[in-house]
Amino acid sequence: MKKILLVFLLASFSCLKAQTEYNVKDHYNKQEVLITMRDGIKLHTTIYSPKDTSVKYPILMQRTPYSCQPYGEDQFRSKIGPNETMMKEGNVIVYQDVRGRWNSEGVYDNMRAYIPNKKKKEVDEASDTYDTIDWLVKNVDNNNGNVGVWGISYPGFYSTYALLSDHPNLKAVSPQACIGDFFFDDFHHNGAYLLSYWRATAVFGYMKDKPAKESWYAFPELNTQDQYQFFLDAGPLTNLDKYYKEDNIFWQQLKDHPNYDEFWKSRGIIQHLKNIKPATMVVGGWFDAEDLYGPLSTYKTIEKTSNNYNTIVMGPWSHGDWARKKGRQAIGNVYFGDNISEFFQDDIETKFFNHFLKDNGKGESGLPEAYVYDTGLNEWKKYDVWPPENTADKSFSMGQNQTLGEIMTMQYSYEEFISDPKKPVPYSEDIKMVFTPRKYMTDDQRFAARRPDVLVFETPVLEEDMTVVGDILAKLQVSTTGTAADWVVKIIDVFPPDAEDFEETQDYLKMSNYHMMVRSEVMRGRFRNSFENPEPFVPNEVTPVNITLQDVYHTFKKGHKMQVQIQSTWFPLIDLNPQTYVDNIFKAKKEDFKKQTHRVYNSSKIEFKVLD
Repeated sequence: MKKILLVFLLASFSCLKAQTEYNVKDHYNKQEVLITMRDGIKLHTTIYSPKDTSVKYPILMQRTPYSCQPYGEDQFRSKIGPNETMMKEGNVIVYQDVRGRWNSEGVYDNMRAYIPNKKKKEVDEASDTYDTIDWLVKNVDNNNGNVGVWGISYPGFYSTYALLSDHPNLKAVSPQACIGDFFFDDFHHNGAYLLSYWRATAVFGYMKDKPAKESWYAFPELNTQDQYQFFLDAGPLTNLDKYYKEDNIFWQQLKDHPNYDEFWKSRGIIQHLKNIKPATMVVGGWFDAEDLYGPLSTYKTIEKTSNNYNTIVMGPWSHGDWARKKGRQAIGNVYFGDNISEFFQDDIETKFFNHFLKDNGKGESGLPEAYVYDTGLNEWKKYDVWPPENTADKSFSMGQNQTLGEIMTMQYSYEEFISDPKKPVPYSEDIKMVFTPRKYMTDDQRFAARRPDVLVFETPVLEEDMTVVGDILAKLQVSTTGTAADWVVKIIDVFPPDAEDFEETQDYLKMSNYHMMVRSEVMRGRFRNSFENPEPFVPNEVTPVNITLQDVYHTFKKGHKMQVQIQSTWFPLIDLNPQTYVDNIFKAKKEDFKKQTHRVYNSSKIEFKVLD
């Protein structure tokens, strides 16, 4: 009897598994084509079309520098489209290798500059998008004439670029974790070079001269798992040249353009977003270490310059988490809730695309202007505008005895610390070698607060909830004994002593008194007045340095404290500043790096908005 029951249970499980598994090959046909652009270059394009032809389907496209793999019409991806629901509902799903990448022809240009008034044979990613859409709607069977574009990270950049194609059949675009400008996203933050992205230079820097189905680039062999020690031992950035030679084009571009010159300006996409017609839904993660500037700037710019349907979704995610399904949503040690990504995929993303691509945008979409997640209360909120209007201005001063509060003491004072390039402040206490950093965005900052080269300003225990919305402006008054310095500002939520651990809390930590980083940013001091024209500090002269920290939506709960940390090294998240002024830090010599004393004066403050 037990044996029969076991066989029955196994059979039932197998049947249930068969019912829930979805095989793309059973439901879609796959076609690979080369689509000819207006200058004759052919781009590899993979098309998945539903086998069920009883209805016509919209086309959903992703253009990518990361490959359409697997190649071959008999080789299928296990999942296609923006999410599983849209895959099962049925859409024509298209992937394309962008110009100069993988199996497409042409020359790759990292963050290719947009050409506003193109002549007949001039091309950019907007013209390639136009030509591709034009071919697809005319040649793919059973499409309904409506096209949508989506993508995350670099494909998010190409999604934003699609908005400039002006093709009449393009109806809906979702730029997600979209790069906006490489001087503020990914490889730089306010001009400071993100050394932690140095390994990724291999992906974007090596060119190829013909289509390729296999990788043509390789990552440098470092033979260590300790990135802090590796970069500290390496010394000045010039010593990294032995890993990337002249054939790595992007490494040479980084070194040759340390300032926000025309090279970087032309590659930014934000400044071109005007009179946008397709519906847009910009998606980002509050804890996206790679692309936070891009989504927020993209949404805000379109909102100011266009009259289209434009919405934003910001959740408690790191880079691209919303495209995965993992049940419990946590960043590092901090847990935010269950099934948050599934909710986004089913009730936000699918609804957006279906409304504009299947329902032709008729009636109300059922979505708000802004779907944002409060990362302190762990709740979704809806608003008609972002940032919301029902707010009040707050200003907290950095007072004597490292206090933080609304009342500024009139007595002149300062806090000072010694910044030593030989002993920089780590951005994480984890010993690791990561491709790009993520977890540090919510990491416990107690290890930094206890260092003498990190200043700590803290409020008393809050007597009521305080919800901070939108960006935060740090208005520092500083001085240095040197002629150059970086300034790092971190906004931290200090948990109460009785805070309970999460499943994700690292074994050596406790959530009791946890210092959760909510937002952080660096300003390379030479760019304090202009990103185009850097200038040194005058030694010992009090100087204003303003730093805008990207938007937050976080409730500092009753019983918690708000803390601000200020430091001048953040290693190896960002490269080391010599602290003596040189024209190009990429070419600084060992003897340029000097220990200096920095001061932060009590006239410094942070300005932000709170919900009324």
